[in-house]
Amino acid sequence: MSSDYFAAPVLANQWVTLEPLAPAHADDLAAAVGQLHTLWYLDHIPAEGDVPAYIDGLLAEKDRVAWAIVAPTGEAVGVTTYLHLDPVNRNLEIGSTWVGAAHQGSRINPAAKLLLLTRAFEELGCLRVEIRTHFMNQQSRRAIEKLGARLDGVLRRHKILASGLVRDTCVYSIVNSEWPEVKAGLAARLR
Repeated sequence: MSSDYFAAPVLANQWVTLEPLAPAHADDLAAAVGQLHTLWYLDHIPAEGDVPAYIDGLLAEKDRVAWAIVAPTGEAVGVTTYLHLDPVNRNLEIGSTWVGAAHQGSRINPAAKLLLLTRAFEELGCLRVEIRTHFMNQQSRRAIEKLGARLDGVLRRHKILASGLVRDTCVYSIVNSEWPEVKAGLAARLR
């Protein structure tokens, strides 16, 4: 089972496809990054001209599984990952997710989360899935809470970002006993 944690199969539903991240996604992702307003508290979004290096960096990490988020049009519009993989304790984190501005607020992100959470709980047998975000990222916090994740707490002065800002990190989670209700909520949102 543990080797499955480190695999990135294609995951798809009618709203989105998650493809293993590859250099071939660079042009689409550069266009999607160009739509974003760079926010001072985000440190996981590549610079527009730096997408190939960003992809190479994600693929080089041994404790991360990365997917390109592909819209029904066939274009890659963002990235999402599993990280902090812990098959022994059957948990992982979903993170470093971003979606181009043209697709924010659409079904893309909840549909991607449905795929990732279904894989985590129903295929990998996770007991817990964690999602973290910057305390100041209200848009992300609302989206995480709308998924049905619960706030476990805030790691104060947790991380120094490339900008020098010291980040407080909100830690959310969904546990396996909550998954059926969270899944039903996501399915209802997507209908």
